[in-house]
Amino acid sequence: MEHTRMVLHDIAEWAVLLVDCMAVTVAVAGSIITFVAGARWLCSAAYRAQTPIRTIWIWYARWLVAALTFLLAADIIETTIAPTYEDLIRLGVIALIRTFLNYFLDKDLQEFQTLQREAEERHGA
Repeated sequence: MEHTRMVLHDIAEWAVLLVDCMAVTVAVAGSIITFVAGARWLCSAAYRAQTPIRTIWIWYARWLVAALTFLLAADIIETTIAPTYEDLIRLGVIALIRTFLNYFLDKDLQEFQTLQREAEERHGA
């Protein structure tokens, strides 16, 4: 039984490392893509005309929410093998941040979609 517990602990540690790497990869990729899009937006009037800056920030927020989701998964795994108060607090904070980000991102997306529909109706009418 103890051997099985040790194997499970080792697997969980590797899983946490892997999922943390995924979170970092997603955050870095999203940051690079957003940086490039922002630079294009600053340097190109045509790109500015077709892509509102708010759209770029919404894209970035999606990347960050994805990274936070991976971090939350890693913390859940880590909490199952070593549930200290510090781990539980970190898990709660990440869950809270992710919840707020999702709420405001959804709100921004709805507002942005409404503005887009209104603009399409004005141009189509």
